Amino acid sequence: MVRTFPTLRLRRLRKTDTLRRFVRETELSVGDFIYPIFVTPGHDQRRDVESMPGIAQVSLDLAVREAEDAASLGIPAIVLFGIPEKKDEVGSEAYAWDGVIQKAIRLIKKELPELLVITDVCLCEYTSHGHCGIIVDGYVDNDKSLELLSRTALTHAEAGADMVAPSNMMDGCVAAIRRTLDEEGFQLTPIMSYAAKYASCFYGPFREAAQSAPSFGDRRSYQMDPPNVREALLEMKLDLEEGADIVMVKPALAYLDVIARAREAFDCPIAAYNVSGEYAMVKAAGRNGWLDEKRATLEILTSIKRAGAGAILSYHAKEVARWLREQQQGG
Repeated sequence: MVRTFPTLRLRRLRKTDTLRRFVRETELSVGDFIYPIFVTPGHDQRRDVESMPGIAQVSLDLAVREAEDAASLGIPAIVLFGIPEKKDEVGSEAYAWDGVIQKAIRLIKKELPELLVITDVCLCEYTSHGHCGIIVDGYVDNDKSLELLSRTALTHAEAGADMVAPSNMMDGCVAAIRRTLDEEGFQLTPIMSYAAKYASCFYGPFREAAQSAPSFGDRRSYQMDPPNVREALLEMKLDLEEGADIVMVKPALAYLDVIARAREAFDCPIAAYNVSGEYAMVKAAGRNGWLDEKRATLEILTSIKRAGAGAILSYHAKEVARWLREQQQGG
């Protein structure tokens, strides 16, 4: 029997906040979030990122404080991005034993052993040209880049990283990193691959924060073309076959359909990156009074989770953790 009005009244379960919460299908949790931290060398230094209100580059000591703040809010994981003292053609600071990220891992794990420390594995922040690999004759050479990316991931694992996250979109990168980690005794270090990373306009504020804008050309030859979804599924399939434990879709908001398709296709954890441009536009609209920043943020992040993401990397993470705590205390 098909129930229709007046027997069926869907508004019955929307009458009060208690009823709405009782039948809610998707619930954000502080345990869903990964908080990003931009780390620079030095001591007691903080440089606010103009295009990302509330986000800053922080020196090593302050990075530990940022991590402590995130952990105190119940956020289970952070991801580290490094801004080195010097850059060169091959991004040598990315895989230096005493590089800024390697130092940050050691300091944070010493103070917060239970916090999940994830590291970005890429070369763009470390190369003088700002590309994610080695340049040969004006083009990013895929295979020559793999050795340096694998070495970078290994130094992160040796420093104590709990998980490595290759974000460079080089073909075969996950396989190269998995092989290197396994050969060096890090078989239990998981890989979260930025498997479907699109050549998006929403990365602009990040490139200011990480000082990683390319000095020539763009990244369209290795990041994904935005109209494609079947290609994204193939990228994820290949990375899983190569040894990825988690696959990520980046950006999140403009690619909710890709997240949903990935959730249907793969029996593995799916992550999504709520990127800098998505963060910045909500912040700008909120500050101008064009929308309610808190409600907009929660609505967007809920949509990402509803699409199928089990983990969300977001610059809003600490704010949302506080809001969720306030809701629980109020309830």
